[in-house]
Amino acid sequence: MKLQTHYVFSTGLLTFFGTLLTHHFYTSLFFSGVVAILGNTLIDRFGHEIRSVYGREIVRRTPLTHTLPRSAVWGFIPALVLTLLYYYAYPSKELVFLTLVSLLNGPSHMLLDVFTERGIYVKRNGKWKRFALAHFSYDNPAVNGVAVLMGILMLFAAIQLHNYHYYYYYFH
Repeated sequence: MKLQTHYVFSTGLLTFFGTLLTHHFYTSLFFSGVVAILGNTLIDRFGHEIRSVYGREIVRRTPLTHTLPRSAVWGFIPALVLTLLYYYAYPSKELVFLTLVSLLNGPSHMLLDVFTERGIYVKRNGKWKRFALAHFSYDNPAVNGVAVLMGILMLFAAIQLHNYHYYYYYFH
């Protein structure tokens, strides 16, 4: 998938679960947006290598970041840094929940990449093998559009969840 698609999908997913746990939509949206952008950028920048084949440059994924456990670590690194910076400015217990939710950042990247042609890496018999559920091109507009739409729907669900808790608290 395209990097922008990963940004929107991961932001929606992290915001939804962050709002579910903390009931603070705007804090969750800000934290999730920064973590999603930084984490997905780290995963793609460090996990792709460029090879020259017959005078053409080909980008390919590597097992350095495109495995499920390693992606969780790479996606979690920006959350740790942001948590330390954010904690000094605004110490709160919600920050712990947002940091834990950010463990989903890397696996959400792998969830989208498993639907592309090259898939992700899994270890079988001691060797890295590619695994893909579907074989769509990474820049397929329909598939990227569906993933972006899912991210936007999760953001709308987070807003509704936030509004429900807000009104329920003040009017009941």
